[in-house]
Amino acid sequence: MALERFGAPVYVRKQIVHNTHVVRNLEKRGAVFVEETEEVPEGAVVVFSAHGVAPQVRDDAKSRGLRTIDATCPLVTKVHSEARRFAAQGYDILLIGHDGHEEVIGTAGEAPASIHLVDGPAESDSVQVRDPARVAWLSQTTLSVDETKETVAALRERFPQLQDPPSDDICYATQNRQVAVKQIAADCDVVIVVGSTNSSNSVRLVEVALDAGARSAYLVDDASAIDPGWLETVATVGVTSGASVPEDLVDGVLERLAESGFTDVEEIEAVKERMVFALPRELRQAATGNG
Repeated sequence: MALERFGAPVYVRKQIVHNTHVVRNLEKRGAVFVEETEEVPEGAVVVFSAHGVAPQVRDDAKSRGLRTIDATCPLVTKVHSEARRFAAQGYDILLIGHDGHEEVIGTAGEAPASIHLVDGPAESDSVQVRDPARVAWLSQTTLSVDETKETVAALRERFPQLQDPPSDDICYATQNRQVAVKQIAADCDVVIVVGSTNSSNSVRLVEVALDAGARSAYLVDDASAIDPGWLETVATVGVTSGASVPEDLVDGVLERLAESGFTDVEEIEAVKERMVFALPRELRQAATGNG
């Protein structure tokens, strides 16, 4: 949409989503992916990725006269808002997530003096806070639901007055896929997850499948990555995908499996997804001529 509105090149800070095919397709159309806004020519259009950015990044872009389009996922924006609110109320915030992940960096930037990263249950013992009676937790939106619950339980043992976020932080699409995988995993000889290796929610799906009883589980970018050896002596194959994977990649995997004799397909929909997000404000303004 930004390429159609503004023409190439449109710069994108980080990967717009963590999917190799999506990024390559956008590059072919004129998107230029950069690591930081300082790589963007002054006055150019830059898109902030779905994982969100810290306030400092926005300030840097403004100081260089960049025209910004904020494509931050609304669920990530919600976490940012919660971080600011808890920090303003004097809470220490225990952010459950993976060190170095773009979403975690962006959220931590909203209240750096108040946020402490907790990367799994094992780190709950080492975190230090100012006042054990004023502690809240938030999470990266693409985590395993079960592991997040384990981490929260471990933190609550240390901080009995630990405050919950007003609503669940885990992305609904991530949760729904994990629920569906749990339903099918025990009946599958192998589960194939379509997604890229740098996609946190895709990697979690492999882990969830194995934990839920799948004999084996593999992460593939597309059908070409399927090893024929995985399908030998296999009766049932489960297929799922990361939250940002284009549907045609999943269709390609199903076609590849059909060629290998897996022609009977049963679709499992754990939860009906009806949520629709609006375009970024900047694109809505451009569409109405108010930008």
